[in-house]
Amino acid sequence: MTKNIQLKRVDYTQEQEAADLKALLNDYAKDPMGGGEAIDPATLDTLPGKLAQLPNAFSVIAYVDGKPAGLVNCFYGFSTFAAKPLVNIHDVTVRPEFRGLGLSKKMLGEVEAIAQENGCCKLTLEVLSNNTVAMRAYQSLGFAGYELDPEAGQAVFWQKKL
Repeated sequence: MTKNIQLKRVDYTQEQEAADLKALLNDYAKDPMGGGEAIDPATLDTLPGKLAQLPNAFSVIAYVDGKPAGLVNCFYGFSTFAAKPLVNIHDVTVRPEFRGLGLSKKMLGEVEAIAQENGCCKLTLEVLSNNTVAMRAYQSLGFAGYELDPEAGQAVFWQKKL
């Protein structure tokens, strides 16, 4: 049976889209690949409003037969080496019951189109080294580990919580 798949750029001020974003992101946070813990409800409640205030933020939701099925959150950055904007793909998630429909590829294709429309030079993302399913999907879309010189090694994503 054919599924009706719709991609929508999120309007953070639209109540239903904001609710869908929060639900999808919280489901992702509870997944082991998202950290395994729900997002604090107070934080989650403020998220759409805070995203709406950021001119460099955008999100894409995939709906399957009208149900929220997948989410990608992105932020514009800037490449000093290319003197052009870039898009960092911050979160990618598809609810388990909708996996296998190619939603991540469709959503990332939409993100790429948005990036190209805005003159971006590249897309960046982080992926956990044991998330081989996601890595294969990203590789099939042209993503690869980042290195300037093979002798210097691949870039590694680090963080320091404040």
